[in-house]
Amino acid sequence: MVEGSMTQGAGQGPEVERTATLRDFRVPAYVHETGPYGQGAHPGDTVPAPETAAPDGYTPTERDLPVIDRQDPVQVAVEPVPAPAVPPAPGPGPLYVVGDVHGYLDELVAALQEQHLIDAEGQWCAGTARLWFLGDFTDRGPDGIGVIDLVMRLSAEAAAAGGYCKALMGNHELLLLGAKRFGDTPVNSGAGTATFQAAWLLNGGQKTDMDRLQDHHLQWMARLDAVEEVDGHLLVHSDTTAYLDYGGSIEEVNDTIHDTLTRNDADEVWDLFRKFTKRFSFRDEGGADAVRSLLDTYGGTRIVHGHSPIPYLLGEVGSEDGEDDSGPTVEGPHVYADGLAIAMDGGVTMAGKLLVQQLPLPD
Repeated sequence: MVEGSMTQGAGQGPEVERTATLRDFRVPAYVHETGPYGQGAHPGDTVPAPETAAPDGYTPTERDLPVIDRQDPVQVAVEPVPAPAVPPAPGPGPLYVVGDVHGYLDELVAALQEQHLIDAEGQWCAGTARLWFLGDFTDRGPDGIGVIDLVMRLSAEAAAAGGYCKALMGNHELLLLGAKRFGDTPVNSGAGTATFQAAWLLNGGQKTDMDRLQDHHLQWMARLDAVEEVDGHLLVHSDTTAYLDYGGSIEEVNDTIHDTLTRNDADEVWDLFRKFTKRFSFRDEGGADAVRSLLDTYGGTRIVHGHSPIPYLLGEVGSEDGEDDSGPTVEGPHVYADGLAIAMDGGVTMAGKLLVQQLPLPD
């Protein structure tokens, strides 16, 4: 027998040396391992690769996305994303009107602060509020140019805050413009010869205002409108029906007056000033009908005006030159002409009150 040719039983005979294969280096799976060769898995089975967390900063690529059989589409429910709610646009702020100022700057500042329209530093603080001046910024009082400067500044500040500050043209704006433009040039007054310079001095013109008057003040005054309708209130300066002579609509009236000032004819401007100086059209018998003629033409349910001081409308004794130191008692606007007219000139020039009023008036 050749040595080694006999078949050896299990566990018998000498060991035969063999070459190690790859299978011998496989590490057995741990009991709780879920990897490819974990418990219950076989080498031939298809086992998904273990999920591993992506390192910080890693951006997934196309290789990381699951493959979906196009023949077996997956329906994914997508909840509609509601559009972000758009906040409603803020409505207009409260409406205020200011009566004749006539150069009384300190009184104006105090009245605006009392209504919380400006702060302690004189800056606009009323947000979207709307403020209308009814004209007559200069003459009789000490600082007409200071008043105009304040109104011009507040116009810019209010606009930046979403509100506005606007002004109407009064007869004293026309008078100051005429005095600056035409001086002592004679005009046909209808009762003889007159001049703007003489009329301006007679109606309380202040030399300090004329000395400080600049081109931007003149341009601002010349561009003021004469009539406006806001929230059912027809705003004018003078209590007269003379506005009807200049057009059948608000736009036409304002355009006609602007054109007259642009033409720069002394007689035309004088005639405009003279008509705007008329007063008391709404006070006496037929006053309510006079108001209705304006409302029917230009719109609105009530007219709001300055020009004629409330003490005059009430028949009280007083002087617009401030000679009567006792002064009338004015608490607020005066409603008259069957409730259709609101007078806003509190008679500050006769020691009355400079009025700043929110509209509509309380019941």
